[in-house]
Amino acid sequence: MAMLQFPKIGQTYPDKRTAEERAQDFGEIARAYQVTKAEEQSSRCSQCGVPYCSTHCPLHNHIPDWLRLTAEGRLREAYELSNATSTMPEICGRICPQDRLCEGNCVIEFSGHGAVTIGSVEKFITDTAWEEGWVEPLVPGPARGQSIGIIGAGPAGLTVADLMRARGYEVHVYDRHDRAGGLLTYGIPGFKLEKPIVMRRVERLAAGGVIFHPNFEVGRDASLPELRARHDGIVIATGVYKPRAIKASGVGAKGVVEALDYLTASNRKGFGDSVPDFDEGRLNAEGKNVVVVGGGDTAMDCVRTAIRQGAASVRCLYRRDRANMPGSQREVKNAEEEGVEFVWLAAPESFHDEGGAVSGVKVSKMRLGQPDASGRRAPEVDPGAEYRVDADLVIKALGFDPEELPHLFGAQELAVTRWGTIRIDHKTMMTSLDGVFAAGDIVRGASLVVWAVRDGRDLADRMHAWLKAKAPAATAALVSA
Repeated sequence: MAMLQFPKIGQTYPDKRTAEERAQDFGEIARAYQVTKAEEQSSRCSQCGVPYCSTHCPLHNHIPDWLRLTAEGRLREAYELSNATSTMPEICGRICPQDRLCEGNCVIEFSGHGAVTIGSVEKFITDTAWEEGWVEPLVPGPARGQSIGIIGAGPAGLTVADLMRARGYEVHVYDRHDRAGGLLTYGIPGFKLEKPIVMRRVERLAAGGVIFHPNFEVGRDASLPELRARHDGIVIATGVYKPRAIKASGVGAKGVVEALDYLTASNRKGFGDSVPDFDEGRLNAEGKNVVVVGGGDTAMDCVRTAIRQGAASVRCLYRRDRANMPGSQREVKNAEEEGVEFVWLAAPESFHDEGGAVSGVKVSKMRLGQPDASGRRAPEVDPGAEYRVDADLVIKALGFDPEELPHLFGAQELAVTRWGTIRIDHKTMMTSLDGVFAAGDIVRGASLVVWAVRDGRDLADRMHAWLKAKAPAATAALVSA
């Protein structure tokens, strides 16, 4: 099809299943594009001279180019171009907040015609590539005689593993969980990212010779100094997992739980695992009045999971208003369609504990005051406007901070920032320890999957250059390639 069709063809996202239907399972909520619809929507691209969609994508994907190839029916070429800059385009196509990145900066969005549905097309072309067998196996380059150890099997770690194995390094990935994928596997519900999508990426790496060490905790099974002795280089890509606390009385009551514990239990049940805390009701919302505290994407994952588990009611308390919510507005809309009640300008003051279990939340009404250091209007308590909300299960989803890695890893000389993130030289991406690199959320703080992929890609380039310079003289000819 010809391009620049946006004046004639309107914006159309893939059809969503009805709210009633999708609330019954953990399958993805959107149906797939048909080929003709993907071509049609791609043809809306204006092929502008300055592609803001690409510049606002952390990976700088060649978006206008693969949209044109899709519109012309050249799907395999579109996939190859998309895959050239991203190690997991079908995952980013599903979970990136396109409304804040590529689509939110689309030129025709500014003109009032509605953005090109970039994320849906990206998902379509890579899913098609998997179905048609166009996704090539990971073929390692000539063996370099050097090995790397990657701590953390999330998107940053998997990206480094992919790119470094292709360059011929022996790659070992150490992760505390029994399955690779990090938050892709255990933190994001299936209705946003079905787990076979993640597992096929992991299986591709394993088939290419990446060696996974599941259930491996650095500090318990080996210290960081011990791992450094095993490998020529180390990558720390652990992400951030320490939940932020709520300062309210009664927070220790039974039934007040952490978001990641709750989501992990749900995802494990999806895999068919035995999860006693779920089966016994502690991490199961069925029949309960659920209150989720927080306004980010993790909070959205929790409220929508509770709906699918058969909660009696689901409320989300957020201390600012809708316009200042950090989570995706699309996710808020999906949650509202599914029956979630949002309580804006509300924060927990205390948790009512009856008989050792939470029974309700005392809520303070908030108002927005003057802007804080970030420029956002700071929430403040509106005195005398408290009220109670019934709750049998309260899920804390206030975000995550770094764990104390120097202590956990037995490496006190590992430098961190005042926020607890790992300090790196941003030119080399190396930490304070020679040959130890770091990327992803453990460096930048809780962020997006697409930024983790970008960091992993950049780190692979820096680490490759460093390892080539350190290679033994006997392999100098090989590593100069």
